[in-house]
Amino acid sequence: MPGKRLLSAEAASNLLSDPVTARRQIKTRFQRMSTQRAIFPALLVLALINSGRAEDIKMNPLTPEEERVIVHKETEAPFTGEYNNFHGKGTYMCRRCGTALYRSDSKIDSDCGWPSFDDEIPGAARHQPDADGMRTEILCAKCGAHLGHVFLGERLTPKNTRYCVNSISMKFFQDDATSATNAAALPTAMRSSTPAARSAPDPAPKTETAIFAGGCFWGVEYYFKRAKGVLSTQVGYVGGHADNPTYKQVCSGMTGHAEAVRVTYDPAQTTYESMAKLFFEIHDPTQVNRQGPDIGAQYRSIVFYQGNQQKAVAEKLIGILKAKGYNVATQVVPADTFWPAEDDHQQYYEKNGQSPYCHIYKNRF
Repeated sequence: MPGKRLLSAEAASNLLSDPVTARRQIKTRFQRMSTQRAIFPALLVLALINSGRAEDIKMNPLTPEEERVIVHKETEAPFTGEYNNFHGKGTYMCRRCGTALYRSDSKIDSDCGWPSFDDEIPGAARHQPDADGMRTEILCAKCGAHLGHVFLGERLTPKNTRYCVNSISMKFFQDDATSATNAAALPTAMRSSTPAARSAPDPAPKTETAIFAGGCFWGVEYYFKRAKGVLSTQVGYVGGHADNPTYKQVCSGMTGHAEAVRVTYDPAQTTYESMAKLFFEIHDPTQVNRQGPDIGAQYRSIVFYQGNQQKAVAEKLIGILKAKGYNVATQVVPADTFWPAEDDHQQYYEKNGQSPYCHIYKNRF
């Protein structure tokens, strides 16, 4: 709405320092604008369905209250949701399409008034700038249902990420959901058409992770994001001595961190060795504390291994490169805490419509 202030000065300031408090302050203002904000997302969903792109998505019917949040992107009142103070063991599914979103072992107590998680099932959700221009919205990657918002830098867990989700956007299923009662409770989109329907949702696909540092993390992420079998990527900081570092602090060289990328992949589609080979082929592993025009210890080349198998693979590939005449400077060190970078650094080139300037693929194997 041109000329209308979305936030008071106080709420805008709090949003940067205390997003939980700010969320409560601005809730009333957003509700007043809910009708205008809802029109465009609703039209997009209808257009998607009518175009045939969502023809394979079976949507569950929604109550008016569920539709208010899931389709029109409003927010349920804090501390009222079914799963706010809930600690069952199982999987949280999208209420509209049945996609597995979060595992119970990622649920955290944030005291914000809504269910919170510090991790999500890779590939299950997508993120986009919120209509308020400040927050980052979470949507179901399959059906586009509004789930909530993601916040970084609150230091609630070592992952330093909080996925704040409306209870009403989800449906919970226990790990032992095998009874007829649970089977009957499954969303329509998750039921089998045969009488012998399974009562429990399919388990989340097995995933593995790899962490690499090879210069500016924008470029490294750009190539991994496009690799076969990769489910998700996240840029961040590893290998330093300070908790929750900022980009400015890392660039100063005072924290000792390297810019790194955490890659989550499906081992049924690719291997750690394939991931490591790509790493050595998208940056120059012979350069020390730099990558092209980017100079500084934060740009050093490192494989952060998680287990002896990853270490052995990295050392094997380095041996192959050295045999080919490369003076490899890449370090191979055990992974420690991965601190996610600020949101504006995530998928940087994709957001800005650019391509890497200091990373070029070169076949080395």
